[in-house]
This record gives sequence, structure tokens and C-alpha cells, in this order.
Amino acid sequence: MATKATTKKATGTKTAAKSTSKTTAKKTTSRKKKVSEADIRKKAEEIYNKRILKGTPGSAESDWLEAEKLLHK
Repeated sequence: MATKATTKKATGTKTAAKSTSKTTAKKTTSRKKKVSEADIRKKAEEIYNKRILKGTPGSAESDWLEAEKLLHK
């Protein structure tokens, strides 16, 4: 059985090779750190101290809520 030999001529132009691999979208899951009551208490105390230094009105409850808001982002 005879086989045909194939030859390709160089044309001087470059061709881009097609990528055969499929790209898959990676699922990015952000794991939120569980915020403890001690973490919130510490942050609320920082907010309180800054608020007192500035002379800004507020309350312990508003400081606590602000701390929760900031830590749960």
C-alpha cells in the first residue's frame, strides 16, 4: 500500500493556534469570618472613644450597631 507524503509550503505568514482547552468559570466564594460578640464589643469601644474625642453625640446602642455594620461587611 502506498502512502502519500504531504508537504506544506511556508507562506511566510503566522497563524494563531486554536486553543482546544475549555475555560471554566471558577466559583468564587467569600468565606466571611464569624464575628464574635467580643469583636463587636471591641469595635464599639473604639467607635465610642473616637466619638467622645470628637464630641459627637451618640449612644452605646448606636456605637454597637455601627460596629456590627462595619464588621459584617
